[in-house]
Amino acid sequence: MKKTLLLVTASLVALGAAAPAVAADLAARPYTKAPAMVAAIYDWSGFYIGINGGGGSAHTTWDFVGTGSEGSHNATGGTVGGQVGYRWQSGQFVFGVEGQGNWADFSGDNASALFATRNRTKIDSFGLITGQVGYAWNNVLAYVKGGAAVVGDKYEISSAAGVLLASTSQTRWGGTIGAGLEVGFAPNWSVGVEYNHIFLADKDVTFAGFAGTERIRQDVDMGLVRLNYKFGGPIIAKY
Repeated sequence: MKKTLLLVTASLVALGAAAPAVAADLAARPYTKAPAMVAAIYDWSGFYIGINGGGGSAHTTWDFVGTGSEGSHNATGGTVGGQVGYRWQSGQFVFGVEGQGNWADFSGDNASALFATRNRTKIDSFGLITGQVGYAWNNVLAYVKGGAAVVGDKYEISSAAGVLLASTSQTRWGGTIGAGLEVGFAPNWSVGVEYNHIFLADKDVTFAGFAGTERIRQDVDMGLVRLNYKFGGPIIAKY
């Protein structure tokens, strides 16, 4: 019995001595690098479509050719419309082309300085075809734009009592410049504000039943709020 106990005790002592050696022989646990952090970088490239709305004012001057100025007025009101375009981004620079069409109600009038009449102007539509150059800070884009503009105009001559005497409508072409600030608030959505100025060259206008020609000069200023949906999402960049 004593001999058996001595053998068991000796075996346990031997196992205890061998345990550190076995642990030392085990391979070290491999180091696993933590995954790299990622940040979403907003990409302005791609086709987009959107809506806009705001207000504007057309400063209009009527001159009776050969006689003199009849005076000026501001044709003011609201506008709503839509835009479609394409942008591509190179580094932080963003380039684009855009077409925009709006319904408008910019109207105003003034008493003629030469005759016992009132001259009224109304812009009921306009379109812009522009190029853009911008600079992006991730999801914030500032840009300038310029190109061609087309305006649907209506002109009226009324008596001092307000009776319509004559009217005519014209489509006028000109140029436009503008600037905007846009913020991407979701992978496909952005909202922004924009200012546009439309230059319209002097236009000679004749009215049926009236002898003589009116030379009408117009410039349009407007501010818009825009909402765009872009096809495609942000890119993911590691840092």
